[in-house]
Formats: sequence, C-alpha cells, structure tokens
Amino acid sequence: MSDKKITFAVTGMSCAACAQSVEKSLKNTEGITEANVNINTEKATVKFNEDKISIFELEKIVVNSGYGVKKQKLDLSIKGMSCTACAQAIEKSIKKIDGVIEVNINFATEKGHVEYFGDLTEKKDIIKAVKEAGYDVESDDISDAEDKVEHENQEMKMAQKKLIYAFALTIPVFILMFGSLLGFSLPVPPFFQALIEAALAFPVVFILGYKTHKGAFNSIKHGGANMDVLITLGTLSAYAYGVSSFFFDLDRFFGLAAGIMAFHLLGKYLESKAKGRASQAIKKLMELGADTARVITGDQEKMIPVEEVGIGDIMLVKPGEKIPTDGEVIGGKSSVDESMATGESMPVKKLEGDEVIGSTINKQGVLKVKATKIGEDTFLSQVIKMVEEAQGSKVPIQAFADKVTSYFVPTVIILSILTFLAWIIIGGTQEITTAVFASIAVLVIACPCALGLATPTALMVGTGKGAENGVLIRDGEAVQTMKDITAVVLDKTGTITKGEAEVTDIITVGDFDEKEVLKLAGSAEKSSEHPLADAIVKKAKEKKIQLNETEEFNAVVGRGIKAVLNDKVILVGNQKLMELNEIDIKKLKDQIIELEEEAKTAMIVAYDGKAVGIIAVADTIKSDSVKAIKAFKDMGLKTIMITGDNARTARAIADQVGIEIIISEVLPEQKSNEVKKLQSQGEIVAMVGDGINDAPALKQANVGIAIGTGTDIAIESSDLTLVSGELSSVVSGLKLSRYTFSTIKQNLFWAFIYNTIAIPIAALGLLNPIIAAAAMTVSSISVILNSSRLKNKDISLS
Repeated sequence: MSDKKITFAVTGMSCAACAQSVEKSLKNTEGITEANVNINTEKATVKFNEDKISIFELEKIVVNSGYGVKKQKLDLSIKGMSCTACAQAIEKSIKKIDGVIEVNINFATEKGHVEYFGDLTEKKDIIKAVKEAGYDVESDDISDAEDKVEHENQEMKMAQKKLIYAFALTIPVFILMFGSLLGFSLPVPPFFQALIEAALAFPVVFILGYKTHKGAFNSIKHGGANMDVLITLGTLSAYAYGVSSFFFDLDRFFGLAAGIMAFHLLGKYLESKAKGRASQAIKKLMELGADTARVITGDQEKMIPVEEVGIGDIMLVKPGEKIPTDGEVIGGKSSVDESMATGESMPVKKLEGDEVIGSTINKQGVLKVKATKIGEDTFLSQVIKMVEEAQGSKVPIQAFADKVTSYFVPTVIILSILTFLAWIIIGGTQEITTAVFASIAVLVIACPCALGLATPTALMVGTGKGAENGVLIRDGEAVQTMKDITAVVLDKTGTITKGEAEVTDIITVGDFDEKEVLKLAGSAEKSSEHPLADAIVKKAKEKKIQLNETEEFNAVVGRGIKAVLNDKVILVGNQKLMELNEIDIKKLKDQIIELEEEAKTAMIVAYDGKAVGIIAVADTIKSDSVKAIKAFKDMGLKTIMITGDNARTARAIADQVGIEIIISEVLPEQKSNEVKKLQSQGEIVAMVGDGINDAPALKQANVGIAIGTGTDIAIESSDLTLVSGELSSVVSGLKLSRYTFSTIKQNLFWAFIYNTIAIPIAALGLLNPIIAAAAMTVSSISVILNSSRLKNKDISLS
C-alpha cells in the first residue's frame, strides 16, 4: 500500500519547542515517512504507511508526547441491527472513512460511538456510511433524555403489536397444518385448505417479517451474513416448500414458515423488554433530575424550568426539594441526601462554601445555592454520559466472541446445506421432508443472538449497578483487567486518611512562644493550597492571630514552603528543606521522631536562618479504612501504601490500618515510577488516589481508581471513579468487576454450549424447526436474565 498523507490539529502546544517535540516523536516512529508540525497553525502533517501504523496509533504518539489531538466525538442511535454481525458490518463501513480514529458499535444498546479528526471528515460522512451499510441513524431526532425513553417505549409497543398479529395469524395455520397431519381437515378440497394456510402465513412471513428480510438483504449486499440471514433462509425455504406442495405431492410447510417468524418476533420483543430492564439504571438517573428551580431575582422568588437556570443564578432550595443544578452554598445550612450520587444513605451536612450536587435532596434547612454548572456540565449529566459510554464500550473477551460470530453464520449456512444433502444422499427423495426439516432447524437453532448479547448485557447491568452505588466505570476493559489485579496501591492523604489535617502540637525554640511560631508559619502558609497549610492557617484564625502579608512565596515540591517577611526568610517544611537551607535542627531531632511515631507530620518552622519551632499536624484516618484494607487482604490482594511522608509517620499510619508494605518519601511525580517498579516485578496494579495529584500514577497503573467526593472527581485520569470519598467504594468496585466478568463468562459458556449441543440434534432431524425457533428465543432471554441477576448482587463492604 502506498503512503497516506493527512493533516490534523494538535492541542496543548505553546511554543516551537513543543512542535519540535511532537514532530520528533512522529518521525522516530516506524511507518511514518514524513512529519511536519506547525506551531502557527497548530497542525501536524503526517505521511505514513497504513500497513504499519494506524490513525489510532498516530493519536497515541501525540498523546504520549504530552500533547493532545483535536478530535470530534459522535454518538449515534442505530436502528435495524439484529446481531453482532450487523454491528461489525457498520464498524467496517465507518472505518473506511479517512480520519476515523476509533469506532465502537454496540448491538445490545443500539448505540455507536465514533472518534474522528474533524479536519478530515464530517458527521454527515459517518452517518452516510451507516446508511450505506443498510442501517438507520436516529440520534439527530432524539436528543432529549425523556424523548429517548419515550422512543424506546414506542418501539417496544410496536414490537408487541407485531407479535400479537403474528401469533393471531400463525395459530390458525398451526391448527390447520397439525389437524391435517392427524386426519382432521376443513370440509373443503385440500387445495383450498393449502391456499388458506398460505394466505394466513404470507403476512407473517413477508409483511411482519419485512424488517428481518431487509436486514438479511443488506447484510448479504455488503458481503456479510448476520442472524437475519439465517431467519430469512429458514422462513423462505419453508414457505417455498409449501408453495411447491401445490404442484408436487409434498407436505405443506406454511405453518412452519409462520411459526419460525412468529417465534423470532417473540424473541425480538422479549429482548427489547429485557434490554430495557438492563438499562434501567440510566433511565433512573435521567428521571432524577429536577424539573424546576426557585431563582432569586432582586427581592423576588421566581419558579423557572431548570433548563433556564444560568451560571451564577441564586437558587433557593427548601426542605424536601431537589437541588436544581450543581452549585455552591452561599447561605443557610442543612443536610443533603446524596445517595443518588454516592450510594451513601446518610445525609451530608452542608454549610456556606460547600459544594452541592444537582438533583440531590435537601433534607432540613433552607439553602441559598449559586449555580456553578448547568446542562451537560452537571455532575448528573456527566455520570449519565459516562455510564452510556461504558455500556457501549467493549471488554477484550468480546473481541473473541465477535470473531466467532463473524465466522459463525457462514459456517451454519454450509452446515445446513450439508445436512440437506446428507439426508438426500442417505435416504433419497423419500427423505426430502426430513431433509428440509433438519436443514431449516439447523439454520434456526444456530442463530448467534445469545453469543452477541452475552457480553454487552452483563456490562450494561454491571455499569448501571455501579452508577447507582457511586462506582463509575469509564471503560469496559477495566472490568476485565480488575479481576486479575494482584496489588492495590493506596495513596495515603485523602484516600486512607480524610485529608483534613489538624494542628495537634506546637513546640517552640528559644525566645519564641507558640503564638509567634504560629503567626510566622500561618503568614507564610496562607498563600499555599496544601491541606497541611490549611490546618496551620485555620489554627491561627482560631487563636485570633493577625497574619502578615509575605513576599516571594515559593512552594518547594515535596519539601515545604519558603517566604520572605521583613526581608527575612521564613521556612516551613520537613528536615530535607532545612538541610537544603543549612538550618541547624539537631536539638529538635528527638522531638521530631517522637511526633512522627505518633503518626503526626512534624513541620519545622525557621526564621532568619534559625529553627524557631515545630508544628505537628495529624490527618484523621477514614472510618472505613481498616475494614476496607482487611477486605483487600481477604480478596488475596497485596496492599501497599504510598506517601510523601517520612518512613516513621508512614509506618505509624500503616500500623493503624493494617498495611505491611509502605513506600514513603515519594514525590508526586515519582509515584508513577513506583507503580512501574511493581509492574516490572509481575504485579498487576490498581492505583487508588485523589485523581488530581495522582493522575500520572493512575494512568500508569493497570487500573486507575480515582476516589473523590461529590463533584470533585477526576474522570479523565481514571478507569474507575468513586463518587464517595470512602475506601469501601474500592471494595465495591472490585466486587462489581469480579461479578460482572464472571457473568460474562457464564453467558458465553452457555451460549457456546447451547449451539454446540443444539446443532447436531437439529442436523439429525430430531428437532422440529418451530421448537428450534422457540429454543433460540429462550437462549437469548436466558443470557439477558442471567445478566439481570447482577442487579441483586451485594457489592457493599460487609
């Protein structure tokens, strides 16, 4: 294949050196023959060999260089798919378009997700590719969440109506067909009875089954073979055999043709109902949103639709009402039921300055809330989007099932032909009825519906249950990876501990008293955003100490801070900071050791080149940390604490929660290297952190788990995001992944076993095609019902 040349936008570059860095990374990659990155246009022009490198890999190269690629995302609602082979055909059609990075079409959810370079292709090209593959796109018409739910209900009603008509016409055909076999018939010539059977079966096969035949035709036209092909071949063969009975002395198979299509329509209806139940979590989330908001304008209160709320609007929320949108409390105090976001049943106290989540319920006092996020930016909208993306993503094991399915239908057609020929060869023309029966039964019984539904339905239910319990799964792949985790690495601050430090001790040196040491430290620290700095400033305010304005504030990463007051340097930090600045702390060593052995962080305060005191700060351990860490051990996981604290303080905390392995005195940027080391030792690592400071380590880990509270969640850096700040949520995430993957394996096993056993039975002529159609329907429903059992699994920390 000749080289291909494309141009795409690169984000995050600020100077020529950035452009050179990206260009160098591209040029050093095998398969790229030419690369030019222009800082002025912020675009990269790349010439590459498509046999050696894909567009998806080009994006990864740019991202690994520390920059981004400007790409578009398109979510589609696709109609007309009947099995995973249809989804594969659509993916194949879209992938042919220049500029498409990644395509994921999910048969179970009837959703498609496409990422593409906006510079190279447009939304209309992708929609055109779907339509050219023989399917319909309806996402443009259905944008509102309530409309989507209503649309699904309409589709289910239509499927139900088709089903009623199908059986209303098929049952009389059955009675006539089986009656004649048993010696009962209408008081009319056999020719007219056959004509009545043909007339009753015709609308079932050709009108109610039109969508199935259309799907089969489109599949064949595009070089594929899906489930519809098997049903079409089965029903048309049976009907054609019935028609031939008008001219030859053969059995009438009109009832067989109608019966297969009727059971197929029954399967479609039950699948749509079951899939509707499986996606209830999203529907529940959609229904949680508030409809109206009480907005304060001047001295007046005005009820408006929640869609009309703007950023900065002041909302009044009374007890029992839903908080309309994400915001900040600017007046009042109350407790808020956040169970819909965190899964935590106990209400959370809210005071002025606290963040609140839209759609959570105000329980007690009246709150004044300033809107900070609206529309698609709200927490609830982001959760719905995340769950939809996770439900539409693929687990690696599904690639195996998809590959099997792609070969499955052509293989079944060949087996059906061989079955027919074998019966004719063995039994001659006398066995033509059995040959037709057996070959049609093979076609019908082997429909790969159950295989196609095995993985996505389990993922739908699992991710939905997770969302209801505050465990947000970003990517289906994480579900499979998590079952193999051998080590859990826990960041200390904010994960094991609350991250809410308090000053516990103030030790002075020389002529300085406690207030003077606290005033110096507080004045220096008030420009810092570190939790330990907040503790010192808070303590100074409690003691009503007036803090001074300092100059030349400088944070020394992993060491402490440096500031200037009255032309003299203030230092607040650890022993390494003092050593760097040649401050003598020999006399304080014993006291520092004593404090650290009590799990307190000892911060030395120096002024004008001399140590003037120690401020000790302690961080409280979360109430469920001990139980959660015990649960990790019970699951057979190695538990490791990683922290920037010194070894003594780290050991004191670790002893309290029952952790043996500690990695201490680690700077934030070194955490990812520590994860790498563990991986090089053969560990499969889950990293649990706050998702902001720990982003590189979360990305490096096999599974990154961001633990946060409320709206403070770092979705982009993690595979799992835990809305609650509790460590027990990690246990829930691990349990959920194990249950979900176990269900996927069960589904695939039964789907494979079903086909393995059923096809030979059908080929031997021991299975009536109508019974085969019913069994095929039951196999699909059993997979969906097995997936639905996930909803009843207990994923809490017991």
